[in-house]
Amino acid sequence: MSNYSDTATDHSQHNSAGLNTEAIHELNQRYRSLNFEDRLHKLYEDFLPKKIMVTSSFAATSAYFLHIISRIRPDQIIHFIDTGFHFRETLLYRDYLGGLFHLKIVDLKADDYQHQYSIKEKLYETDPDFCCTINKVNPLEAIKSDYDIWVSSLMSWQTGHRSNLDIFDVRRGIIKFNPMIDVTRRERDAYIREHKLPFHPLVAEGYASIGCVHCTAKGKERCGRWQGKPKTECGLHL
Repeated sequence: MSNYSDTATDHSQHNSAGLNTEAIHELNQRYRSLNFEDRLHKLYEDFLPKKIMVTSSFAATSAYFLHIISRIRPDQIIHFIDTGFHFRETLLYRDYLGGLFHLKIVDLKADDYQHQYSIKEKLYETDPDFCCTINKVNPLEAIKSDYDIWVSSLMSWQTGHRSNLDIFDVRRGIIKFNPMIDVTRRERDAYIREHKLPFHPLVAEGYASIGCVHCTAKGKERCGRWQGKPKTECGLHL
């Protein structure tokens, strides 16, 4: 196992793994020529598996990401942020994929008082950024310090923000690992067809990007999220 954790942290890149800017740049260089699956295999060689955090929204095509994770590390815990505002179909999809891939799923939830406040004030309408902070960002912040690496399924073509992300990047005190960042839509869809993976049930009804009930509408890619608002990200990945 590579001893990345011994690399000193510089002041501009404070993160729980203790890696400085040079070390992160080196990781990006080493992983760039690898494909999605090989990157994941390498990650579990380079870092302690128990210090790797994986999250999934169990959204439109999450089966692609989770199918590969489950084959590489069957014991990997998958954290699901249960905002309390998910479509019923999303919760069913979570449970279905959990059984299909034998996933170890752990739900993360907001503080109940704050969640109830977000309902009472209808923050999803009046202040969606604050609503996301309470119900998505804060539950994850509460456990991030237990991990060195956060694995996500972001792809560069999904949003303008994501188009600027690298394979390894520091976000809010933790190193984000984006092994799928350069996977194309065609490559993703080809894998899904090859392995006959199930889409989220709402995809067939015209939902391409699926979040909370109040902030999701039918539409291509992410244009159905936070319609009428400048918001394009929930805040987890900013």
